[in-house]
Amino acid sequence: MQVFDNNGVRLHYADERGGRPVTLVFVNSLGTDLRIWDEVVALLPGHVGAVRHDKRGHGLSDTPPDPYTLDDHVGDLAALNDHLGIERAVIVGVSVGGLIAQGLALARPETVSGLVLCDTGACIGTRQMWNDRIDAVRSGGLESIADAILDRWFSHHFHNDRKAELAVWRNLLCRTPDAGYMGTCAALRDADLRDAVGAIAVPTLCLCGDEDGATPPELVRELAALVPGATYREIEQAGHLPCIEQPQVVADAIGFFLKENGFG
Repeated sequence: MQVFDNNGVRLHYADERGGRPVTLVFVNSLGTDLRIWDEVVALLPGHVGAVRHDKRGHGLSDTPPDPYTLDDHVGDLAALNDHLGIERAVIVGVSVGGLIAQGLALARPETVSGLVLCDTGACIGTRQMWNDRIDAVRSGGLESIADAILDRWFSHHFHNDRKAELAVWRNLLCRTPDAGYMGTCAALRDADLRDAVGAIAVPTLCLCGDEDGATPPELVRELAALVPGATYREIEQAGHLPCIEQPQVVADAIGFFLKENGFG
């Protein structure tokens, strides 16, 4: 069990660097934990090590009272990197994890050497959408909206052909603490980096599943247009979480990005 305390919030993490020269730090989506990256990490090039963590309010990490801010999540990630002595790393984030990655690149640019931004945007959804989501969880719990969330998370192929896995990912979602989910919904509601991401000055790859119902391709293409020099790639037969549906494609895209930008 790997855990550290960031100002009273105990955060669970997995340090899988093993002395490798290139470090990737992965950041998860809303309602998930570090396990969504299992298959991607297993498929990374041999010179690449990984660090993952459970956001506050998710997985095995503490759940402080909601609401949270994007700065709370960025601060947790920065503190984790400092705790592990990571001076510079490529940050890989999906959904809100991608927003956290952007936030770290803006707040601590000296610690970020590159970004892989999966199924995310510089601003996701509307205030009303997130307030409605928070109200729904507060009144009925995550279980009450789980099926609608999974419709956005996964492609038609996944729903039709991988029903057992779908059920397990539903379990993971529903076991997220309501306060942690609502707290991060508030962070998403209040986060808008559209006027800031033009200052990002590191190599950036934007990925998106072609069937993403949460952050659709047009939103991710918009992000790629806002970040100087960013490239965009669409992943077929994938929804909001290509790291689960198409881990080989995601790992290959990351590997090519690393090689193309001189990360070994």
